[in-house]
Amino acid sequence: MSAGFWDERYAEPELTYGAEPNDFLREMASRIPAGPVLGLGEGQGRNAVFLAGLGHAVTAVDQSAVGLARAGELATSRGVTLAPVVADLADFDPGPGPWSGIISIFCHVPSALRRRLYPRCAEVLAPGGVLILESYTPDQLAHGTGGPKEPDLLCTLAELRGLLPGLDLEVGRETVREIHEGPYHHGPGAVVQVVARKPA
Repeated sequence: MSAGFWDERYAEPELTYGAEPNDFLREMASRIPAGPVLGLGEGQGRNAVFLAGLGHAVTAVDQSAVGLARAGELATSRGVTLAPVVADLADFDPGPGPWSGIISIFCHVPSALRRRLYPRCAEVLAPGGVLILESYTPDQLAHGTGGPKEPDLLCTLAELRGLLPGLDLEVGRETVREIHEGPYHHGPGAVVQVVARKPA
């Protein structure tokens, strides 16, 4: 979806996915070592702000300048700072790193981009660094409670296993869970959840 689509959505008065971090990220964030964190598709910044509150220096990447402006407002309200980067992930390189953590929370990109982006993320993680990902799977199409409608934007655990070379999966599962994140993620969701660590 285009930057214009997200600019329009993120300009709505209510925060699109709420102000609180993703539940899976909140549960797993303590696994990220101290150091800089990269947030992919950070939108209005709820996850980036949460991680900044834990003491990480967070770079938040999104194609929507409107979303990142809202992220800055949220950060200011919580007494933290972010480094915003307005960029389409199709043109963004996460290097040179190294990053202590990389997060991809409901950042749905086409399969061709996944095949470039996630192996590159694995490369630029620091030794001991962690990638945390949650995404809708193709099974989400039957739920209709959020996420993209294009199957190519949805991924599976089997696919992700092959896109994170050199990383050890500490968590890797597909599940259905209740998601209540603003007006656009609400109800049972079919998700894949991954925590992958680069050997120290």
